[in-house]
Amino acid sequence: MAENFAQILVLLSVSVSVIVIFQRLHIPTSLGYLLVGIILSPHTIGPALDVPEIKGLAEFGVVFLLFTIGLNYSLPQLHALRGQVLGLGTAQVALGTAVVMGLAMLAGMPTAAAFVIGAVFAQSSSTIIGSQLTEQAEQNTPHGRLGLAVSVFQDVTAVPFLVVIPVLGMAVSADALAGILGLAMAKAALAFALVFFVGKWLFRPLFHIVTKQQSLEALTLAVLLVVLLAAWSTNQLGLSLAFGAFLAGMMLGETEFRHQVESSIRPFRDVLLGLFFIGVGMLLNPASLPDIWPQALLGMVVLLLSKIIIVLTVVRRSGFDWESSLRTALIVSVGGEFGLALLALALDAQVVDIRLGQVILTSVLFSMVVGAMLIRFNGPIARLLTSRRKATKANPAAIEVPAQSVLIGGYGRVGHTLAVLLQTNGIPYIAFDSDPKRVEQGRIDGHHVFLGDISDPELLASIQLEKISLAILTTYESDMGLRATSLLHKRCPYVPIIARAEDLQMSSQLIAAGATHAYPEAIEASLRLAATAMTMLNMPSTEVDAIMQGIRDWDYQPVLEEDATK
Repeated sequence: MAENFAQILVLLSVSVSVIVIFQRLHIPTSLGYLLVGIILSPHTIGPALDVPEIKGLAEFGVVFLLFTIGLNYSLPQLHALRGQVLGLGTAQVALGTAVVMGLAMLAGMPTAAAFVIGAVFAQSSSTIIGSQLTEQAEQNTPHGRLGLAVSVFQDVTAVPFLVVIPVLGMAVSADALAGILGLAMAKAALAFALVFFVGKWLFRPLFHIVTKQQSLEALTLAVLLVVLLAAWSTNQLGLSLAFGAFLAGMMLGETEFRHQVESSIRPFRDVLLGLFFIGVGMLLNPASLPDIWPQALLGMVVLLLSKIIIVLTVVRRSGFDWESSLRTALIVSVGGEFGLALLALALDAQVVDIRLGQVILTSVLFSMVVGAMLIRFNGPIARLLTSRRKATKANPAAIEVPAQSVLIGGYGRVGHTLAVLLQTNGIPYIAFDSDPKRVEQGRIDGHHVFLGDISDPELLASIQLEKISLAILTTYESDMGLRATSLLHKRCPYVPIIARAEDLQMSSQLIAAGATHAYPEAIEASLRLAATAMTMLNMPSTEVDAIMQGIRDWDYQPVLEEDATK
């Protein structure tokens, strides 16, 4: 016990030191946990971590991550995205496996080993993608949601791989293999029925009872019960723990408890997820790198490039613009932890030998490091590679901008409403959006909207900014809003900028970047409710307006200071 306690202290000390440094350097924390695993590995000089209980707990990091991902992908949402998720996910996994398998066979690999390499390389890390997108506040962007949805679907497709790979080490007939696969699919369907149909009758009433107590402790315990019970159910059927947790998340994602559940489970998820990455880092044997690093680097390049090209192609053919397609491809390119699980099965079944296994493992770990950086900088990379193409498509130089026009950045729900109001009142405007479908619908509606990214310097350079009297940025993407605000303020400092902000922190950043006004939606909604209440209580409208404007002029500090005293 004392020895384990000392090792846990070493683990915590190294983890805190590395993660703090990585956060200060704005490096993905998942890479920090991988480094901690390498430092504490028995293959490296220094303290070695050997606590079996910690390794067991680390497996639940993926379980809780898949549960929180499932909360954001309920059945209605997946049904709405069925053309994207199912079609794109199937195409990516099938094509990725086939392409890499073909390349491996050309390199002289046996068919079974080549299939394992293809299956391993086709997987992407929902863990890295989910945590990194959340850290960057891109989880609700079009490319973020699509990339995460495709990676989650890959986790589902890993189920048949988990059945096929162990069989490859045996002499089994085609009929027997088909029977085994059919049984696995039947088990998956049974798990789906258990979690959704039984869970809806059991878990939803449970959460109604628990939430009435207004006890965070009871809610947390109830969430843990649901996650672990769903994971245990699928595990009993011979499926993965994570698959059951994902199904439970989907079921609860349809209920009104989704946000409460997610906030209560987040601390467990983050800690266990860190332990999982530490366990992955401990698998790497640096002593083998001098002999295998050329093959490992080549494998990493094949893994990243094959997925980027395949995903870019299939997403682009689905109607997305070049930048969104490339950003999605960069997000999905990272190697996956489920690929490592498949590799472990292949090693146990002796489908691949030890040396080849170490090459594949190192390739995937290298891709996790490089892929995490590609996710971190997916926006700048995509803009750099697609700037010329976008400028050609938007052709802003050929757009005639009327004098005293309003520039609208983003033609989503808010941008569309602004366009309607401005057009109704005869105020000239010009709107830009990077989504070709929204632009097409706007043109059908008779609005002056064009394809283009409002944060693209080339686009702004070719617009007649001297004719703009006001700029309104409605985009909900934080990075895009900040870039556009900064560029507009530098190019035309005389033009006032009104920006949409998610919260007060983003509002302050937008104002610091040059916005004249930046309205945080959550606080503005509260002020609107308060103004309506005071008006209904017969307070003079001029006095109500003065109070509201005073709060805005003081950067919402009166409201925040009042909250801070409670």
